[in-house]
Amino acid sequence: MNDSQRGLLAMTGACLIWGLSPLYYKLVEHVPPLEVLCYRTLWSLVFFGAVVVAQRQVGRFRHFIAGNWKVAGLAAVLISLNWGFFIWSIQAGRVMESSLGYYIFPLVAVLIGAVFFRETLTPLQWLAVGFAAAGVAVRTYGIGVVPRLALVLAITFSLYGIIKRQLRVGAILSVTGEVLLLAPLAAAWLLWTGTGHAGGAGASDLRSQLLLSLSGPLTAGPLILYSFAAQRVRLATLGLLQYLNPTLQFLCAALVLAEPFTRWHGITFALIWVALALYSAQGLFMDRAARRRSISVGTSGTL
Repeated sequence: MNDSQRGLLAMTGACLIWGLSPLYYKLVEHVPPLEVLCYRTLWSLVFFGAVVVAQRQVGRFRHFIAGNWKVAGLAAVLISLNWGFFIWSIQAGRVMESSLGYYIFPLVAVLIGAVFFRETLTPLQWLAVGFAAAGVAVRTYGIGVVPRLALVLAITFSLYGIIKRQLRVGAILSVTGEVLLLAPLAAAWLLWTGTGHAGGAGASDLRSQLLLSLSGPLTAGPLILYSFAAQRVRLATLGLLQYLNPTLQFLCAALVLAEPFTRWHGITFALIWVALALYSAQGLFMDRAARRRSISVGTSGTL
């Protein structure tokens, strides 16, 4: 197995864990979502911290957090909102809507880039954004409610990605910094709820504690796999594989969790899938053009 194949396998594994994570969080639905978020933050810090130590990156991490704590703090707020709403969506029986949010987030990201950062979109990208907007409009008309959860997940994750561009460091170090900054708040909340002031802790039994401890590796593991894959797989391939995550969430919602799926849901997702096909096609065109330019530059000096 060559490097590219190992990267492909790692990316597939990451997407499988992300996509099937609703089934895990369903096991701890008796624990209030904010508590689950706090446990996820603390256990993630344990596992990410262990990785940083194992990779002998402690010195580099200290340098990173000392010079970037403000930006890392903003990223931490955004990812905690995204994690929190995702956990809540599972407990509220709205996994299908959360999958919609993760489907449309790449399109929301390019739209934010065009509106606020004056990034140029191709006609195909504008068409993809249009189909996605039509899907959201159909969902709103048919169900009678704006998919606010999907939009919140898409917007927070898009903004998180934009902020992360400012942190010129690997994903492991940056996320370690984010959960480190969130850890005092998470610990304080768990200590307070443990005294009974907020209705009592929902994770007082051993089974719940063991399940919640798994949130650390389930958060760290996929990101480590993704970081491994990103160094070995073409960006176009990564972009296509990332849709495995919301697809598995969608299937979990429809087939395992038995969430309602009306014709309006069908039309909405059909429009979103068309939008993603157009967006992915544009990405493939751009990737091929870049490769041709690279080959042209590499051979321009030969006879």
